[in-house]
Amino acid sequence: MMASNEDHPHGDETVGVPITCDNWRNKQLNEAKDKIWSEIKRCFDIEENRRDHCLKLAGKLLRGFRTFLSTTFLRDTEGTFVDAELPSKYASLISPKEWETFKSKRKTQEFKSVSETNRQRASSPAYPYRKGRVGYGRLEQSILTKENSSETSLPAHVLWKEARVGKDGKIKEDVQQIFEKCETLSQSIVPYEDTDCRSILSRALDVPEYSGRVRGKGFGITQKSLNIKKQKTPSNKELQQTLEALKAEVLELRKERERDRAAGFKDTSDKDSINCNFQPTIPEGISPCHLYLARPTYRMVGKGKVHNNLGELLHTKPLPTGSLKVSVDIALEKDALLPHPDDVSDATLLGDAIGSFVAWPTDLIIVGYETPTKSKAKDKGIAREIESVASQKEIPVAKKTEISKRTGAKKKNPSKYRACLHTYLETTDISDGCVRLIPMDGAIFGFEYAEPLGKEDFDQILYHTQLSVGVINTYMRYLYDKLMGPRGLEQRFSFLNPMKTNLTEMIRKPDEVRTYVVERFMADTDREKLFFLPFNTGDGGHWLLVVINPFKEIVYYLDSLHKDWTTYPAMKTIVDTIIQTVRAQRKIQVPKRKANNITWNRVECPRQRNNIDCGYYTLRFMKETLLMDRTDIPSDYFDEYRCAYYSKDQLDEIKEELCQFIIELQVL
Repeated sequence: MMASNEDHPHGDETVGVPITCDNWRNKQLNEAKDKIWSEIKRCFDIEENRRDHCLKLAGKLLRGFRTFLSTTFLRDTEGTFVDAELPSKYASLISPKEWETFKSKRKTQEFKSVSETNRQRASSPAYPYRKGRVGYGRLEQSILTKENSSETSLPAHVLWKEARVGKDGKIKEDVQQIFEKCETLSQSIVPYEDTDCRSILSRALDVPEYSGRVRGKGFGITQKSLNIKKQKTPSNKELQQTLEALKAEVLELRKERERDRAAGFKDTSDKDSINCNFQPTIPEGISPCHLYLARPTYRMVGKGKVHNNLGELLHTKPLPTGSLKVSVDIALEKDALLPHPDDVSDATLLGDAIGSFVAWPTDLIIVGYETPTKSKAKDKGIAREIESVASQKEIPVAKKTEISKRTGAKKKNPSKYRACLHTYLETTDISDGCVRLIPMDGAIFGFEYAEPLGKEDFDQILYHTQLSVGVINTYMRYLYDKLMGPRGLEQRFSFLNPMKTNLTEMIRKPDEVRTYVVERFMADTDREKLFFLPFNTGDGGHWLLVVINPFKEIVYYLDSLHKDWTTYPAMKTIVDTIIQTVRAQRKIQVPKRKANNITWNRVECPRQRNNIDCGYYTLRFMKETLLMDRTDIPSDYFDEYRCAYYSKDQLDEIKEELCQFIIELQVL
């Protein structure tokens, strides 16, 4: 650092910061800081918004330089103070007066006490950083690059843990415990009830949140730079207003449900001659939607709007049977062939149909994608449905994030239906120990019954705790109602009730388990079919997924803990015996030496990162298999859904689907 004018022996015009400066925030240093910043900008091409970071780094370098002077010139090998002369090497930077003042401060008992305290704290940190000179920023970038991730950053607690992994790849138990606590907190925090302003990592470490920094992100990252605002504890009035708004939203959802239900029974006899393609399962009118194709694989290829109106025509012509009119907004797969080529525009590919109308099979339309009705651009207010989005797809992810920050764009509330369900439950007797019954059709598990859900079950969804069999079964009914039924997947997939097939039942009542499963398998012996068995280790233990193809005698084993079936030998024995029994009843002859040749495939599925997510992972495995519409599961999992672990948003999606489904059932 340069010396100040009055202290510098040569009296030049430079403005500097003396080594005796103890307070970097002193306003008297503003002139010197301006000079430092101008020198930095002269040498480097750097944005103005990085000024604070660079000046903080300069302050850090000043402290490091002072430490270097003390250690090198004012202490001997035993650490004893030495009254040294001003080093000639730094005579042009430090005046004799500064040097004497600097030495006198190093002699004081106060400085020695502070220095010793800091030395001890630095020498034995509770959770030491183990990446050497690699900072958080470079570490984060290397992890994202290695995982080929489209994300621009990692959660603070994930980066914090990775920074404490040694060269041997091992993680200390106390670090892993903090990480798992962070994972649990991140899933269990309810946005509309959270009043703690600290970050997830600070809560897990049980330490205060300091201003001007973000824990677990490294030097120079601040609350302001990440646009993180501390939450203010809401007043009673604000809470009441929030509750009233939620109640109004719930009421509107009920009204919307009634309108949809009424639309399904509307008399259409006078217009049937024009268009018989009105679908009561899709909301009447214009709705945003996802567009799917089933060949060669089931996948989403675009987004747009479905027009479900009586008398709807496509270019003055009737729509093909089983199809609806769709306007294409976004083509995710431009080269995808249209299900019904457009005769008017001669379009055969999805990319050619952007901004126009085409016919799309009803069973390949999923309502729910939201697009703005108008472009936010000010150039003539082009309607979104006729605006080409080719240029939009070329915008890099990072730039889209910057644009959303500048324009103040807000993400859709990810806890909408959880908030509604939470409000619903407050007006019921659930908290008093009462239950609600979810009707289960006989086609789902092979027998008809009602699944009871109580307060503990609802709390599991709202506060992200270990899932019960009741919640698992309810989601399977959701999959049956929303995916299997509308798409005719019940011919290729089926469910086994986990209450009848868990490990406890297999050990205590093996004959009953065999009888139930064999009857389910024998009901479909003439075609290939997958049976989903969410398997529980018993007494509220670990959830995993066993998927059985009795026709080909293949068992797919999906465990989010990445263990294999040898962990549960009783389960494997029962499943093998069941398949052999079905083989005998089908009168399939195999040589004795091949009697036990039943194929077990362990699938490298996404892996859970805490002790409570297994149920959610099991539900996603079933959902993604249904969406792929394949009767085989690759050993390295589906390309479309392959990842190291599911994100918080992916797990929240399961909870939102459950909450919305329970609300729609009107059982509360």
